[in-house]
Amino acid sequence: MNYKLLFVTNNRHKLGEIQKLAGDRLRIISMNEAGISEDIPETGETLESNASLKSWYAYHKTGLNCFADDTGLETDALNGRPGVFSARYAGPDNDHIKNIEKVLSELQGIKNRRARFRTVISLIIDKQEYFFEGIAEGEILHECHGDKGFGYDPVFRPEGYECSFAEMDMDQKNRISHRGKAIQKLMEFLQENLHLQNPS
Repeated sequence: MNYKLLFVTNNRHKLGEIQKLAGDRLRIISMNEAGISEDIPETGETLESNASLKSWYAYHKTGLNCFADDTGLETDALNGRPGVFSARYAGPDNDHIKNIEKVLSELQGIKNRRARFRTVISLIIDKQEYFFEGIAEGEILHECHGDKGFGYDPVFRPEGYECSFAEMDMDQKNRISHRGKAIQKLMEFLQENLHLQNPS
């Protein structure tokens, strides 16, 4: 069975990660493919509320079963910041280089580098909403390492590893990442409730 599901994003990195995780069990379509060209305001104060806002907006506009995610980098020394503001921490233009520079500046001289990525997914199937969460614990490096991934990946080293997310290939990252964990929970739910076939 090839089930179509709208992923409420036009971020090609996210789309690539999700489609690789889903394999041929799901056909993931983007906002552009679904005819949504406008930016959806993310005005929620939590990752859960932002994911929900995006998924309900897309569902009401297209009538398609869909899911949206919101991800935040939470640092202990900064009282959980940037958190829900991760994508626009240094300003509204979503410049990941400036965002990284701001976090590194705020952590300058601080020994406690503990942090985590947290992803929350809001899935809407036939007017019913479900949530899935994935967390990746780790620490913030003092400088960027690697050129893969996106966002804060170059300065985040996951727990138990000697390299940043941006130094990992997609398969390795998907096995341990926050988004990978959340998507795995999503896929298990879809498999159980929509009778998706197991990957070969």
